[in-house]
Amino acid sequence: MTRRTLLASLATSSAASPSGSEALWDAASPVPKAAELAGLRGVSFAVIKAHEPQRDGGYGFLHGVGLAWHKGKLYASFGHNRGIENTAGEEARGRVSTDGGRTWGDLFTIDTGDRAVGLAVSHGAFLSHRGTLWTFLGAFYGARERVHTRAYTLNERTRQWQPRGVVVEGGFWPMQQPLRLQDGSRIMAGFQVGHGEPASVAISRGDDLTRWDHVVIPRDAAVGKMWGESTVIVQGQRVLNIARYGADAIALSARSEDGGRTWTAMQPSNLPMVTSKPYAGTLSNRQHFLIGTTTADTGKRRAPLTIAVTRKGEPVFRRIFRIRDAVFPTSPGDSHLRANLSYPYAMGHRGHLYVGYSNNGGRTGMNINSAELAVIPLDSLRI
Repeated sequence: MTRRTLLASLATSSAASPSGSEALWDAASPVPKAAELAGLRGVSFAVIKAHEPQRDGGYGFLHGVGLAWHKGKLYASFGHNRGIENTAGEEARGRVSTDGGRTWGDLFTIDTGDRAVGLAVSHGAFLSHRGTLWTFLGAFYGARERVHTRAYTLNERTRQWQPRGVVVEGGFWPMQQPLRLQDGSRIMAGFQVGHGEPASVAISRGDDLTRWDHVVIPRDAAVGKMWGESTVIVQGQRVLNIARYGADAIALSARSEDGGRTWTAMQPSNLPMVTSKPYAGTLSNRQHFLIGTTTADTGKRRAPLTIAVTRKGEPVFRRIFRIRDAVFPTSPGDSHLRANLSYPYAMGHRGHLYVGYSNNGGRTGMNINSAELAVIPLDSLRI
């Protein structure tokens, strides 16, 4: 089946999975169109960092929200740049909230890179581990060259971030917090930049968060050009990777039975998904979720922001909810017909799912975003 035929099949949402595709969606039901999505009860919204270059020194680019709950505080981070995306001058910055994301403190800086050698440090993922807050950030030289991952830990007495060095090389850029595997190691989803952009993962050597093995996921011969930003769902040593295609608005997927060390070939699934970074995970009630834009008719449009969910412990997604639309006049954040809502990151905490995302508010340019937050009661996601 060609990609064109597969896209047509997904758009009509036939009752059976297209031939040769991975079943991420319940094939007995059609994938809903955007206008058919159910809303969510009790969702609250906040702005983590508004787009306001006139107030904060000319920063225009903002992307890649990361979130972490640590010792009763909600931390957020993002890549920030006065210039354009993925160029020298990119910095890793963030804010912290002491009231569950309703208000946010002053900006903090994790790393400004080193202009003398062309080093830039950008967005990534957090992990609260054994009383210490870690962050793992994508970094590069020049214009997104020699990509690698650097680790940092927070000194809570001084409120400074301590460099722990380069921990993953080979082009790896982290996209999701490290998740614990059954054998005690952790797996961190991302992708490999500069080598055909396949999906990849990093696996820690036991509990040592400074030593990781980089594993690139193979792809089926029929899969074309990728931009493989990926996310994983972990069940013991079984791992499902869901990746951005880049060529078509279809979720790609691959599976591992040994904690991410070997994989089936990445292939198209039967779930439409925007060509943007996805974020998946497992709720405390054992429902799996996938956040992005997954509708039958949205294509590459980065709105509405949606969340697909499974039943408890089941492998396929059965329902898709709307988190918010591009036009949302009652939101404290940006509302615009052409707003892109993208690059989600999610963190569960005390009966709620905290979802950070980028919102360009209809602004032109490469990811000239604000950073925003949606807080979803878990009860509203039950099916």
